[in-house]
Amino acid sequence: MAASETSLEIVRPAPPPQAEDAAIPMALLELELSLDRFSGGDSDFADFVRSVSDDVGGEFLFALPASGLIDDCLMIAVLRLGASGDKAPTILFVCLDADGSTVRAEQPSERTADLQSFAEAFVGVLERI
Repeated sequence: MAASETSLEIVRPAPPPQAEDAAIPMALLELELSLDRFSGGDSDFADFVRSVSDDVGGEFLFALPASGLIDDCLMIAVLRLGASGDKAPTILFVCLDADGSTVRAEQPSERTADLQSFAEAFVGVLERI
């Protein structure tokens, strides 16, 4: 392109997310913010995650030892968010770090796909009861 030539590119902003699409990210944000209140200790972990899950409109499914499934993780709590109407719920893991003092939320990955499948089957059993 020569020095006298100019190029004009019109960039349009992406449309805002629909309300139903924004529900899960908002719940994730609320969850992340709520997890910051954790004061430490593996004995309080499941009760804390259960309370936080209720606060953000999710469901606490179960907690179990991490057993090497997730790096730097002592325990995993499994949550289900966004279970309403025709929308598919999201399975999330809340991990207690190996030091037992901090928690973090993680989405399922290849490494935890079996745990995600187990959680979905667990929900299926509960729904039939």
